[in-house]
Amino acid sequence: MAVRVQKECQDIKTCLLMKNLNRNLLVLFKDEFMTEQAIEREVSYLNEILSVTDTPEKFCAANELVDRNCITSNKKKMLKEANHFRLRPFRFFINKN
Repeated sequence: MAVRVQKECQDIKTCLLMKNLNRNLLVLFKDEFMTEQAIEREVSYLNEILSVTDTPEKFCAANELVDRNCITSNKKKMLKEANHFRLRPFRFFINKN
């Protein structure tokens, strides 16, 4: 059983690494003499970190939705509002930090 779970976790990790993420990253390096492989490795590390932290669950845990007179942490409402290209009037996301 433990071997099966470990194999599934490795498969998920491989899928996350192989997944082509469509995001724009601006990466500034202090060392101007980095090789192309070193740059690609750093960007793949960043994509791996962001794929773990950039999820709807983490978004809902870190933010609250303000809707005129009420503040909600309801995941369903927050994700529905986040799917709009522009937020509707009198709706704001507030970071809990």
